[in-house]
Amino acid sequence: MEENRQQIIPNPSLGEAETVVKSGISRHRTVVIVGECTVVYDGRASSKLESGERLVIFKPDGSALIHRPKHYSPVNWQPSGSIFNTKLLKEGLVVRVFRRKENESMVITFTRLQMVAVLDLVDNGEFNLYASEKDMQEAILFKPDILETGFRPMTKEMAVDPGFIDIIGYDSDNTLTVVEIKRVKAPVDAVEQLRKYMDVIDMDANREVRAILVAPEISDNAKELLDEYGYEFKTLSPKECSEILKQKKGTPLTAFFE
Repeated sequence: MEENRQQIIPNPSLGEAETVVKSGISRHRTVVIVGECTVVYDGRASSKLESGERLVIFKPDGSALIHRPKHYSPVNWQPSGSIFNTKLLKEGLVVRVFRRKENESMVITFTRLQMVAVLDLVDNGEFNLYASEKDMQEAILFKPDILETGFRPMTKEMAVDPGFIDIIGYDSDNTLTVVEIKRVKAPVDAVEQLRKYMDVIDMDANREVRAILVAPEISDNAKELLDEYGYEFKTLSPKECSEILKQKKGTPLTAFFE
């Protein structure tokens, strides 16, 4: 890492930390503080967090997060656009995080520090949130050929006694087709779920009905059970569906009319 892009001080005094924290915030750096502190919030409500050892993060966008040693969510936080004021007082190193528009403040008082770090982080990576099961369903409805050529979806979320069938349609041979979608590796439970749907749909002995389980992959025992029931498996990844939905967003409305 380039010189001056990071500054890490273990076990700093409160005086040392005041200088480093002020400098880091003013230079729009990511400031990480580990130490013992109390937190008092006043705004839309009010709260007080008694003394304890915590991880505190001040980000360049003006957001602030306070994490306890357990749980993934911050116990206190302020969104981006906050104003920081840092002072060394007799009670400790005090950082006030203030939002003028909302008239709310979070006051953090550090009494003992284990570490202060000022980091110049660069992150230009694109974030891709791959599709949920509902998104995968929408991708198939928008572009049915990703399931198989000639597939024609007729309805989605069809309510039956065991639950909701993801998609019902017809294949290229005009055979009624039941489709169950999973966004992760399909387990045995997914096959049993499909079986319950088929028990409801496949009640006419004179009508052929296909059952297709769609997922990025399938477990070995689930595939064995699927073969035993005579059902089919189609591989489809959430990532592929995400790309298709991007195409959908960029498709003009006139494209859906002949």
